[in-house]
Amino acid sequence: MDIPLTPLTVQRRRRLTLLTVAAVMAALCASAWGINRVLRPSINAADIRVAEVRRGDIANAINASGVVIPVHEELVTSPIQSRIAKVHAKLGQTVAAGALLLELDDHTITLALDSLKEQLAQQENRINGLTLELDQKRKQIVSSIELLELDLQSARVKRERYTTLRKAGGVSGEDMLTAELNVQRIEIQLRQQRELIEDSRRATSSNIEGARLQKNILQKQVAQQQDLLERTRVRAPFAGVLTMLVEDEGASLQMGQQVARVSEPDNYRVEASLSDFHARLLAPGQAVRIEQGKETLNGHVQTVLPEIQNGSIKLLVTLDQPNHPLLRNKMRVDVNIITDNKQGALVADTGPAINGKGRQQVYVIRDGMARKTELEIGNGDGKAFEILHGAQMRDRLIVSDTTNFKQHDSIRISN
Repeated sequence: MDIPLTPLTVQRRRRLTLLTVAAVMAALCASAWGINRVLRPSINAADIRVAEVRRGDIANAINASGVVIPVHEELVTSPIQSRIAKVHAKLGQTVAAGALLLELDDHTITLALDSLKEQLAQQENRINGLTLELDQKRKQIVSSIELLELDLQSARVKRERYTTLRKAGGVSGEDMLTAELNVQRIEIQLRQQRELIEDSRRATSSNIEGARLQKNILQKQVAQQQDLLERTRVRAPFAGVLTMLVEDEGASLQMGQQVARVSEPDNYRVEASLSDFHARLLAPGQAVRIEQGKETLNGHVQTVLPEIQNGSIKLLVTLDQPNHPLLRNKMRVDVNIITDNKQGALVADTGPAINGKGRQQVYVIRDGMARKTELEIGNGDGKAFEILHGAQMRDRLIVSDTTNFKQHDSIRISN
């Protein structure tokens, strides 16, 4: 026979049941929390870099690699095939304009110069000889002309006397004819001598002009050799820093071989190289940002070089501060060429997690959780990027490297 339970017993059993259920629920919650901790990893906020979405201006930039080069630089080459006789300067030395850098062996040029001077002296002697010969011929012909003029006067007098006597019958017709022919003969000889003096003058003058032309040619060759002789003493073309020098005395040199290079100090520009895919977007005058470490220098495109080599195009960048203390010859820098500007866009600071333009997965932090969100990325300028779709004002994005947790759709952010 069953005995009815007392109200106190029933109340105790009910409390025990409630406590058991509560304990089970707490255990389930704890298990769920533990499983969530295992399956959803967390990351410390100090270990990531976060960028907040904001309104701002964004520039479209093309990235290029650049090298710092001097604005003014000149190469000095060997004028002849020779060897280095003596070195007067050191690499890296600051030199004045015209300072002696090297001396080359000038033995060959000296011999050639002496030979040319001898030939020049021969031509000068020839000119003097032809001039003297012309003068002598002229004097001889002039003397002959003077004698013929006397003979002509005598013949004319005789002819006139014969003419008078002929009228009186004192001279035969044959003698009269002889007197006439004698006058004509002397006149012809006189004319020939006068023409001969002009022909001799022209012939000798032609020879003299030929000798003078040859003399001028030799003088030019002498001047060239003297210039070469002077250039064997290699000098700095302007005041600057000696950035290249062949310093081995006795070293053989080929004609045209570079022996020195002088660069203007504290005056630089940048030579940038990039893919020819961007060639249509480039133009002189475009703004440029030069980055080296944490330093940023401004400039603009001076010239886009027309030649494309191995799929690359080059351009020269003029700097607003060409004498900036950061700049060093041949230093490599990052170049950002600004091709377009957009105002009032949604922008955020860039980082390794942002990879160019287009759609990509980016972690967006909301309520302590970072969730993968597809963003459409627009223009970028190397510092910031434009968000076309997928984020709102004041959203916070993880822009640091997310490789370690990219397989998770969401992660917790812990402080």
